[in-house]
Amino acid sequence: MSEAKYDVVAIGNAIVDIIGQCDDAFLEQHDAPKGHMRLVDRDTITALYDAMGPAIEVSGGSAANTIAGIASFGGKTAFIGKVADDDFGRVFTHDIRASGATYETAAVSGGAPTAQSLVLVTPDGERTMNTFLGLSPELNHEEVDAGLIADSGILYLEGYLFDRDEAKQAFRQAAKIAGEAGRKVALSLSDGFCVDRHRDQFLEFIRNDVDILFANESEITALYQTNSMEEAAKQSQADTKLAALTRGAKGSLILADGRAIEVEAEAVSKVVDTTGAGDLFAAGFLYGHSRGLSHETCGRLGGLAASEVISHLGARPRQSLRELAEKKQLIS
Repeated sequence: MSEAKYDVVAIGNAIVDIIGQCDDAFLEQHDAPKGHMRLVDRDTITALYDAMGPAIEVSGGSAANTIAGIASFGGKTAFIGKVADDDFGRVFTHDIRASGATYETAAVSGGAPTAQSLVLVTPDGERTMNTFLGLSPELNHEEVDAGLIADSGILYLEGYLFDRDEAKQAFRQAAKIAGEAGRKVALSLSDGFCVDRHRDQFLEFIRNDVDILFANESEITALYQTNSMEEAAKQSQADTKLAALTRGAKGSLILADGRAIEVEAEAVSKVVDTTGAGDLFAAGFLYGHSRGLSHETCGRLGGLAASEVISHLGARPRQSLRELAEKKQLIS
């Protein structure tokens, strides 16, 4: 097996986040389930945007946030995701490249617009996402860059893309390419509602193709249809080689080689916005894993990255994650 040019290549939705603040009453008024992501049409996202207060626009998308985080640690990254040739598409393209990632997926003209996610943040820092996917889930096998995947140590896949058959086929194609090249496949379950929509297909994919699984407590319990984190972790150990399960303020649980490693959460003085916490945990973990660090250290790097992103609005780091990790003596 040849040496990889990139540490991680990710496939996911290419989205521009529109982030604003609101109270719980606003969520109830607009039937937005707090703390979750829901898919909405163009009319709904337009109505929400008109009703909300001031907002900021930043590039997002779960897997793209992870890639930006890995790049902030100093990792070599690439991203595959579909945008339109419009203003939001140009914003996304600029931002992902500015993070240091390679991004060569061609923009598309004359079709649906670039995806947008209206992220509503309540005073407790919880985020509720209302996502208009636009062109993004139309990703298909033609956009899967076989050479890029084969040249990356880890292929990271975003569960949100399971919402269209074309994207699912692209996932399976990418996983096959990675497997044949001797590379690892990582998957994020993305959202509890997403798991409910695709449970059987997720389980099949995890058991057959996934080397590293990422999920939070609500996602992993939804996957195994249990209210018990302990039971979900037990079943996860049977189905996966390596699982990194996040538990918010309780830290994370790393499952590997028949062992369960508990990692404490990194202290945060104030939680401003939990958007991207799971994405950045995956960034730290994957960066550490790509460097051959221990599972515990990988978990600590994930916790460090998550703590940085929840301390401000937006789902991408504002400080150098490498510098933060060096100060904590997690890397050198």
